[in-house]
Amino acid sequence: MSKVLIIGAGGVGSVVAHKCAMNSQVFTEIMLASRTLSKCDKIAAEIKEMHGVSIQTAQVDADVVAETVMLIKRFRPFLLINVALPYQDLALMDACLQTGVHYLDTANYEPKDVAKFEYSWQWAYQDRFKEAGLMALLGCGFDPGVTQVFTAYANKHHFDEMHYLDIIDCNAGDHGKAFATNFNPEINIREITQPGRYWENGEWVEIPAMSIHKPIEYPGIGPRESYVLYHEELESLVKNFPALKRARFWMTFGQAYITHLNVLQNVGMTSIAPINFKGVDIVPLEFLKAVLPAPDSLGENYQGQTSIGVQIKGVKDGKETTYYVWNNCDHAETYKEVRGQAVSYTTGVPAMIGAMLMITNPEWMKPGVWNCEELNPDPFMEKLNTHGLPWNERINEALPHEYPA
Repeated sequence: MSKVLIIGAGGVGSVVAHKCAMNSQVFTEIMLASRTLSKCDKIAAEIKEMHGVSIQTAQVDADVVAETVMLIKRFRPFLLINVALPYQDLALMDACLQTGVHYLDTANYEPKDVAKFEYSWQWAYQDRFKEAGLMALLGCGFDPGVTQVFTAYANKHHFDEMHYLDIIDCNAGDHGKAFATNFNPEINIREITQPGRYWENGEWVEIPAMSIHKPIEYPGIGPRESYVLYHEELESLVKNFPALKRARFWMTFGQAYITHLNVLQNVGMTSIAPINFKGVDIVPLEFLKAVLPAPDSLGENYQGQTSIGVQIKGVKDGKETTYYVWNNCDHAETYKEVRGQAVSYTTGVPAMIGAMLMITNPEWMKPGVWNCEELNPDPFMEKLNTHGLPWNERINEALPHEYPA
C-alpha cells in the first residue's frame, strides 16, 4: 500500500524524495525516476547519507506512456507522484489509468507549444479515474496546493461566505546570482510573461503582464513590490467557492529580475517559437533555460525567507470578518534539512503530505480527479505543522493587502 514512485529529479523531486524517506514508516518503498539516471542516483546517495534510507532509482522518459507503464509494472507502486514538467501530466495520468495506480502532481497541464495552462484537460479525466476506482490529486504543492487548503480551512472555520481573496507570494531570498529562476526556468518565464488575469464579479479580467503592482507587507520580511499574475489555483477556487466576488494572485519580483526579464523579452530570448540557427531549429526559451543556473543548484548559498499566504474578507454570523493565514520558510534551514532551497521545499513538502494522506487517511482517498480544496483541510493543516511548514493566522486584524469597504 505504501510503495511510491516519484517521477522528476529536479529541485522539487529531490525534496519529495528526501521527505518521503524521512517518513519511511508510511513510504516503505520509494523509487525515484527521471530522464537522467545520474541525477536520481545523486539524490539517492544524499538520502542514504543523511537519513540512512535506501531508495531505488530508474531511468524513464515521462513523455512516453509505454516507458512509464513498463516501469510501473516492474515496481508496482500504490501511487505515482509527478514532479516532472507540466507538459507530461497527461501522459503520466494515462500511464496510471493503464496500470491501476493513483496519481498526484504539483502543477496543472500545459501544452508545450502554447504558453497556456488550465485545468480543463485534467478535469476531463474525472469519469475515467472514477470508473477505474483511482484517485488523481491535482496541484498539491504550495501554490497551487496549500493555498487551496488554507482557503478551504478558512471557509470551514472562519466564514459563512468568502467574498474577497488574495494569495500573496513573496520570495525575499538572495541566491547571489545575477539572474536565476527558483523553479524550472522555462515554466517560470512562460508563466510570468503571459497576460495577467483575475476574477471579479463573475468574470475574468485580463490585464497586460505585470501591469498591476504595489508594495505588500510580508510578515518578518517587510514591504515588497508585488505583481498581479494569473495562477492556476484561481480557476479552481472560483469554481469551488462561487460566493467569491474577487480573487487575485500576487507575487514579488525584484527590480533586477524585472530588468533582466525585460531585456530577454526584448531580444526574443523568451520566445517559444522555433528559430533556425545554423541549420538547426531551436526554441529560444529552451536555449535560455540551458544557460541559466539550474534551480536545484541554488540552495547551498541561499539566504532569506519565503512568505506565502492567503488573505480573505467575508462574512461570519452576519459580521464582516477578515482572515490571513501564511507560512514563512527559510532557505538556509531547508538546505540543512534536505539539500534544497525554500521554493523547492514549499512545493515538495505538500506533495509528500498529500501522498501521505492518500495512503493513510480515508477522507483523502476517493476515486476521481480532485483539487486540494475539495478535501477536508484539517488533517493537511495539522501535518504542515509537523513536517516543516508551520502556519500562522490573524483573525479580524489589519490585512497586509487593503480591501474595498
